[in-house]
Amino acid sequence: MPGWTSARPEPVRGHAVGVPVWLCWLALGLLWWALGAAPALAREPELQQFQLRRTADAVQLTVRLGLELTPAVEDVLHRGVPLYFVWQAEVFRERWYWTNKRVSRATRVLRLAYQPLTRRWRLSVSNEVGGGAGASLPYALHQNHDSLETALASISRMTHWTVANAVQLADGGSHLVEWRFRLDPSLLPRPFQLGIANQEDWVIDIRREVEIPTPSAHDPKAAEPGEDSGEAADESSGAPR
Repeated sequence: MPGWTSARPEPVRGHAVGVPVWLCWLALGLLWWALGAAPALAREPELQQFQLRRTADAVQLTVRLGLELTPAVEDVLHRGVPLYFVWQAEVFRERWYWTNKRVSRATRVLRLAYQPLTRRWRLSVSNEVGGGAGASLPYALHQNHDSLETALASISRMTHWTVANAVQLADGGSHLVEWRFRLDPSLLPRPFQLGIANQEDWVIDIRREVEIPTPSAHDPKAAEPGEDSGEAADESSGAPR
């Protein structure tokens, strides 16, 4: 009669005992997905000049930015695809007991397109922004530029832009303005939107929040601050946060 023997476990061959291989592949896959789905960091243009002036009639914003495009964006422009840049300003009345109340909103859309036949840059301006493609917007003003540099300089400069009038601020209290400038790919045709989604080259965005000063005793027709200075010319200018 055969005797009983104690069973010994067979040594593990191949992979060492530890974290399963499939779990490692899963972790790598999740990491790759997270990196690909993360939004690109915004490239903020340089703020070269800023002035917020409140007169007896309105609140006016003057901003000049240093705007540069990446080679990828310039290449799309030279292929005849227009780009859309959006200026937006919202004025809020501050409320300590509730969220701030919006009293005014101003928007300006600038469409930049290259014309290969004339080798000129056409800039169109609209005061509306819609939910569809930018080509359907009503454009009230058109300009032609001989170079991309001059066109970008015009796009990145806003002078004495009225963002609120006196009637909208008649309720008193403290007010602030939130302004923003960005390249808006959502106004491009749908096929282009899918091709550039989350690409860092296409993320151009700057925004600021500024307290609106009290009405200025200065002449509202006062000259604009000097082009060589990046600061406002008088004490009526607010400071960006």
